[in-house]
Amino acid sequence: MEKNDKFFLPELPYGYKDLEPYISKEQLTIHHQKHHQAYVTGANAIFEKLENSRKDNTDIDVKSTLKELSFHVGGYILHSLFWKNLAPANQNKNPEGALAETLNKEFGSLEKFKKEFSQTALSVEGSGWAALTFEKELGKPLIMQIEKHNANIYPTLEIILVLDVWEHAYYLDYKNDRLKFIEAFWNIINWEEVNKRLEKIK
Repeated sequence: MEKNDKFFLPELPYGYKDLEPYISKEQLTIHHQKHHQAYVTGANAIFEKLENSRKDNTDIDVKSTLKELSFHVGGYILHSLFWKNLAPANQNKNPEGALAETLNKEFGSLEKFKKEFSQTALSVEGSGWAALTFEKELGKPLIMQIEKHNANIYPTLEIILVLDVWEHAYYLDYKNDRLKFIEAFWNIINWEEVNKRLEKIK
């Protein structure tokens, strides 16, 4: 993920056409190559700014700089997780193993989990994300909303499933109909990857 103290745009684990008809080639290409790349570029520029200020012993506006850095780093990390928890529709299977057991125990069924997660994604104010995390001390999954990339986050909890509901993730395909995009999302989840993330945490 990181080389030479800089971020690099990760390659997708599938082709740009492979998520159709749920995410078009054009939508996915722009999202990955333009928007994700923007967070890579933004974070690297601030890393350089911080490095130069330390070398030259010059003052910078630390508050605004670190706020901007958290925005870009958050965008970089969340997008990297998002691409990997997607897969072509013909590979989509229902959760199995520890993931299925965990979701059924906490939410009662997969359908109840999907309903609650979908409502979470739909009700994010403005731009943001819906995410499924796992709290190890309690041994239970928690759903959270993330506004922008860096607000309303449960500290230290690792994300096992994430959905981008910024308009740049779906506008070409679904215009302003976020609900249709959320419904499409359930057809292209890589449940095997999500289960691996959960098993690693547990």
